[in-house]
Amino acid sequence: MSYERVKEYFKEIGLSDRITVQKLTGDTVEHAAEVIGCTPAEIAKAMSFLVNEKPVMVVMAGDAKVNSSKFKAKFHLKPIMVPHNEVENLIGHKPGGVCPFAVNEGVPIYLDVSMKRFTQVYTAGGIDTVTIRVSVEELERYSHAIEWIDVCKGWYVNDLEGAK
Repeated sequence: MSYERVKEYFKEIGLSDRITVQKLTGDTVEHAAEVIGCTPAEIAKAMSFLVNEKPVMVVMAGDAKVNSSKFKAKFHLKPIMVPHNEVENLIGHKPGGVCPFAVNEGVPIYLDVSMKRFTQVYTAGGIDTVTIRVSVEELERYSHAIEWIDVCKGWYVNDLEGAK
């Protein structure tokens, strides 16, 4: 059902050719990158948190990790992941297939600046065997993201600048 909603949404916006059904699942960022043929950093991972008991999605580069202090500065509390068994009900996609498209109404989506260093990224597509290739601009537009935020660490802008 989740994949069907994503597939229909991409058909409506004229980007259905960006969806790829993979033979293998992408159960980790590293494995997904291997299956797709990209770097782990180019995986746009959609992480779901509870903020004031409501779900919030933060989409970040595959090599980024949430920085608790930055998250707290933005959302005024420590990051609390949506429990695994509640992800589908609260977000609209099962774990492993969570993407920032065709989510449940009322789920705000934020994009982390860790993805701005890429021209294109790959997201899940509603289930763990589907990937979607989008430009960063398309990700912003079609996910209906609220804003770009800086809540991550562990990623590199380039070799000269060092870790963020």
